[in-house]
Amino acid sequence: MAKINPYLNFSGNTEEAFNFYKSVFGGEFQTIMRYKDMPQQAPPGAQASERIMHVALPINNDSLLMGCDRPEAYGEGTRGDNFHISIQTESEEETRRIFNALSEGGKVTMPLERAFWGAYFGMLTDKFGIQWMVSYDTNQLSAN
Repeated sequence: MAKINPYLNFSGNTEEAFNFYKSVFGGEFQTIMRYKDMPQQAPPGAQASERIMHVALPINNDSLLMGCDRPEAYGEGTRGDNFHISIQTESEEETRRIFNALSEGGKVTMPLERAFWGAYFGMLTDKFGIQWMVSYDTNQLSAN
């Protein structure tokens, strides 16, 4: 069964926000990646940026609080478009099924494909305006 986690978008203060959340919930970051570490397909202006591309903070055994700094190329953003619902699936087939079903009548913002960090990943906005990230961690195979 897929897991659902909140994914928060910030305008340049993700590191500050997540250090605060870490002080509240405890624990250590599972992942922290910066835009400057991305390969060539980084959003315009992000290649040398210290901004956070992805951070994940475990809240408990089943939940992650995740987030990033919204790339400048995507504009300021507004309240309401500053989060995604992130789904971690258990297989590529489940990923395709959920992604395709959610995107029906909506808009794909990042096609479902293999990402450089080792996931099968895509983003979309459904027909109701809700933003989704669907991901299968292909590294799970080597961890089992």
